[in-house]
Amino acid sequence: MIMRRTAVTLAGLAFFTAALVGGCGTAASGPGAPAPLPPSGPAAACPVLDRAAHTAPPATVGGTPVNTPEAARLSQAVGAQGRGAFADVYGAQITDHPAGRVALCVTDLGRGRLLLEAARKADPAVDPGRADLYLSRYTRRALNEGVARLTADQGRPLFPLYSFSPAPDASGIVVTSTAEGSASKDLKARLEQLTGGIPVTVERGDPLTPAVGGPSADAGDPAP
Repeated sequence: MIMRRTAVTLAGLAFFTAALVGGCGTAASGPGAPAPLPPSGPAAACPVLDRAAHTAPPATVGGTPVNTPEAARLSQAVGAQGRGAFADVYGAQITDHPAGRVALCVTDLGRGRLLLEAARKADPAVDPGRADLYLSRYTRRALNEGVARLTADQGRPLFPLYSFSPAPDASGIVVTSTAEGSASKDLKARLEQLTGGIPVTVERGDPLTPAVGGPSADAGDPAP
């Protein structure tokens, strides 16, 4: 009799435990549950967007292609955090890479996940599960500071310099000059000395004509 009662009790406990586990799973996937963050683990280097091959996302406004709404909203929330409390790790981001997702490049993956949590807290409607974390070599803040040092330099070389901007994948700084300037190793070395060692890529470019009353052609990129 005692053995039979024990068996019934154990069966009841097993059913109760299964019910708890099943209930927890249902609660975690319910409509009120927060969207999952990207999985932790190794991350690839920040991708380089091939603008020539990049296809427009499907959403349109008045016939003009725009970013998908979900990715655009997440990208806006992420950018706000990258310009603010997480400027120490934020490198770059690509909206709709691929469509509906955001590629987020940071110098520290742990802090990158915290950035996404902060973005979700700032805008609970965003889905951080749509973000993919990548590693960037530099932060956008460090690159902007490097651009500022280049534009402030008064000892300009013989080659004209047309524009300065952070590389899209946060790997360095891109400068445009003449064909001769882009081929000059001395110019590249001089520019990298000014940036404090941040790599500089000199590309062939054309002079920029700023709008009347607008920023100068070498003003750089002050924000993500």
